[in-house]
Amino acid sequence: MNRLDATSSDTRNRDQLKILLLQIRDGAQVRMEEHLSFAEYCGVALEQIDILNVFDTPDFPVSAADNYDALLVGGASEANVLKPDQFPFIQACQNLIRHCGETAKPVFASCFGFQLAVLALGGEILHKDAGFEMGTIPVSLTSAAVDDLLFQDTPDGFSAISVHRQYADGLPGDCQLLAYTEQCAHSFKLKGKPFWAFQFHPEVDKATLIERLTFYKSHYTDGDGQLDRVLSSAVETPESNILVRKFVDRVLLKQT
Repeated sequence: MNRLDATSSDTRNRDQLKILLLQIRDGAQVRMEEHLSFAEYCGVALEQIDILNVFDTPDFPVSAADNYDALLVGGASEANVLKPDQFPFIQACQNLIRHCGETAKPVFASCFGFQLAVLALGGEILHKDAGFEMGTIPVSLTSAAVDDLLFQDTPDGFSAISVHRQYADGLPGDCQLLAYTEQCAHSFKLKGKPFWAFQFHPEVDKATLIERLTFYKSHYTDGDGQLDRVLSSAVETPESNILVRKFVDRVLLKQT
């Protein structure tokens, strides 16, 4: 894995950060893996990230992240953002994310978190039964990315990990599109707020993709043949993964 090592120049107050991870994971293995991935790519200790898992706590206040330095929102494989009747915590998630946007709480939302954010801000999420993105993909940047705090030094066409059936082909008016593929929007910033969302998975690397997609192969693939094709074409994704660290360094620690 291409982990980023903390250096003496970026430890100023790093160990004092407290971050909340809004987690939409049911299985014990993937819960821990996601927690570990975010902590390692953020460059913080595991205990600096508290977990609010919606399968354990489906009802929670909009103020749940108020006493934290930032909110992270992870992905999901057991839930569908378009089925709030089946997953009643979806509305509470949207309320929390919207509140963070309104109060300028720093937010870094990945995959399912991206979809929740689009809905929370008044946008629309669509669904694909087949032909959806799965594996490592090239992601294009918009002209707005040149001046973005996280994307300004990211190369166009960088590789990222993306596995999702739901997607957005447009964004709410107060969102600035930063990255996209032919299929859908892939990253945006809420204008004037320290709030970024990513349809791809910045917190997931190639090794984790292999582990996670193998675990969920019956959910996303039509068998071992398709799984093997996806995994054999997977590449490392350092430019995507470093976005998590940039969020901590440049937004939370205000380092340049």
